[in-house]
Amino acid sequence: MEREVDVIVIGGGPVGENAADRARAAGLEVVLVERELVGGECSYWACIPSKTLLRSAAALRAAQRVGGAKQAVTGQLDVQAVLARRDYWVSDWSDQGGAEWLESIGVGLERGHGRLDGVRRVVVERTGAEEVAYRVRHAVIVATGSDPVFPPIDGLAESAPWASRDATSVTEPPARLVVIGGGVTGVEMATAFAGFGTEVTVLARSGLLGSMEPFAGEAVTKGLRGLGASVRLDASIERVERTASGEVVVILAGGETITADEVLVATGRRPRSERLGLETVGLEPGDWVAVDDTLLATGATGNDEQPWLYAAGDLNHRALLTHQGKYQARAVGDLVAARALGRAEQTAPWGAHVATADHSAVPQVVFAEPEAVSVGLTAAEAERAGRRVRIADVPLSSVSGAGILADDYEGQARLVVDAERNTVVGATFVGQDVAELLQAATIAIVGEVQVDRLWHAVPAFPTMSEVWLRLLEALGRPGAADASVQGDAEASDDDASERADRADGEAAA
Repeated sequence: MEREVDVIVIGGGPVGENAADRARAAGLEVVLVERELVGGECSYWACIPSKTLLRSAAALRAAQRVGGAKQAVTGQLDVQAVLARRDYWVSDWSDQGGAEWLESIGVGLERGHGRLDGVRRVVVERTGAEEVAYRVRHAVIVATGSDPVFPPIDGLAESAPWASRDATSVTEPPARLVVIGGGVTGVEMATAFAGFGTEVTVLARSGLLGSMEPFAGEAVTKGLRGLGASVRLDASIERVERTASGEVVVILAGGETITADEVLVATGRRPRSERLGLETVGLEPGDWVAVDDTLLATGATGNDEQPWLYAAGDLNHRALLTHQGKYQARAVGDLVAARALGRAEQTAPWGAHVATADHSAVPQVVFAEPEAVSVGLTAAEAERAGRRVRIADVPLSSVSGAGILADDYEGQARLVVDAERNTVVGATFVGQDVAELLQAATIAIVGEVQVDRLWHAVPAFPTMSEVWLRLLEALGRPGAADASVQGDAEASDDDASERADRADGEAAA
């Protein structure tokens, strides 16, 4: 059987859901194809369960850092209650709510594996082996995401290693866990299991969180060790073995061995595109799908004559983050609708034809101990891009709001400023509860707000956001030309802190 439809979205995670929603809201007939659960990786095996697993122990540690509260917190973490709370947030791995939502907005749902079968044609292998073919009038949006990669370590594949799904859906935390990888997933899962009381060993080829400012990785390394985890940097693994008794033995270069109950591999992702039928439209199966700034798949058969194939989310390899994928999905959904209905692309509410080009301010939060968050360029990235930069480094302890939040608060904030344009191009915050500081930095970068103008965005006292005032003080007075290159900014931290303490004392009096 074959039927016609305006738009097909292959992949029912948050990216696919958003693309389908936008296209349907414009009046197009939309079918979404999902082979597992509506809501996808993020909802059931990644963002939602991982952050839920992290939250309870983080809340307990937060209470233990506040005099008066710490005396009241005398019990241990209830791990089974944490897991039950995780089960609630993933709806016990039922997508009934997601399926009902699709029905409520008029999007058809095909349960099965979708693949391209030539230009504007999609075949769905339905659950139960039945196949159905669709002819698409306007667009196919592929949003199939990515899968974890296992490095070619001798014996690893045969040792039944965990991937991220195994960690986030755990029913009984192991007594001992080895984590291979020092990126976001490895760090967050190491933090979560250390919070459960698991004996955690992290093996990383270099420093942790290598894509962020160096001080972020250093703080998280210290934090993990403070939780009792062992963090081994510059680790080289020779072999992994699963013994007859079920233990995992990791053999390092030089012969040292680490024995654990499970080994979690968190070393990268690969595109979920091997069975997507890309070869039928001139693309390479198993590869990331390259796109232009409208998310149109470059090189796909027929796209030059009349645009029809788009890729959003992880699959296009622009930014492997749920929120960026959803951003792309909203833009491409609007764009597909505008093209299908013959409207000027500029009539989309936010200029969909341009919006997807803007990845200059990609925010990221690592829910570690402490939190590490960043947006835009690091100082090194800005310099490699040929920018002349000014850098402000400020301890978060210089802000009264931080001291009120937690006793002996430790943390750091950095702004990277383009000295010629006098705008913020990067920001990093490390410390307890800094995630909510990130959006202000994202707005400053996206809006290209002049640093002199930021002085008029007055932060409330006493909040964590007052760190923005300290950062501006470190950069120098409004209109002071090049008053604070990196060295000057660092030297001004003590002066800023002293002024802050004096001002706060006067306010308290």
